Amino acid sequence: MRSDQTAPPSTFHAAYGAPAAPAAARGKAAGPVLVAATIAMGLMAGLFFAFDVSVMPGLAKGDDRTYVTAMQNINKAIENGLFGLVFVGAFVATGVAAYLQHRAGRRSAAFWAAAATVLYVVALMVTMGVNIPLNNQLAAAGDPSAITDFHGVREKFEGTWVATNMLRTLLCTAGLAALTRALVLHGRGSR
Repeated sequence: MRSDQTAPPSTFHAAYGAPAAPAAARGKAAGPVLVAATIAMGLMAGLFFAFDVSVMPGLAKGDDRTYVTAMQNINKAIENGLFGLVFVGAFVATGVAAYLQHRAGRRSAAFWAAAATVLYVVALMVTMGVNIPLNNQLAAAGDPSAITDFHGVREKFEGTWVATNMLRTLLCTAGLAALTRALVLHGRGSR
């Protein structure tokens, strides 16, 4: 097009199939995916927080046998499809949300969603590197009816598991705050 020509009207683009859709129209999935990511991250932050403020302090008041038995049962019970969906879904939805925000031209919202993704990845690394090995070690102690040193089993587990769970709570809560900021920015960009 020469510099003295004007651009064709948008009806021209629509009539001939040329891409003229604004960024908001291209990113219809960006909002719902961001909402799903925020909900999943909130559920994970809430789960870890519940362990910090109720489950672990409650178990700490019990005897060693009760503590070990309860944690073995909790670790078995949490291995279910719904937990797996949220645990993995928080990662997938947050990463996809960052990508879709970027693709829709919402750079600030994409930045905050990407930050949430990084925070959740660190929480996953802590989970895979510390909490799950400790859970496996606790399971390897065997059936409570066969354990002879409940205090030793508990001592190898409790302090580190509780500390790293607090770290996971902080990481997921920060991720939730970042996704909340992304939601606000997404909303402003949709107006």
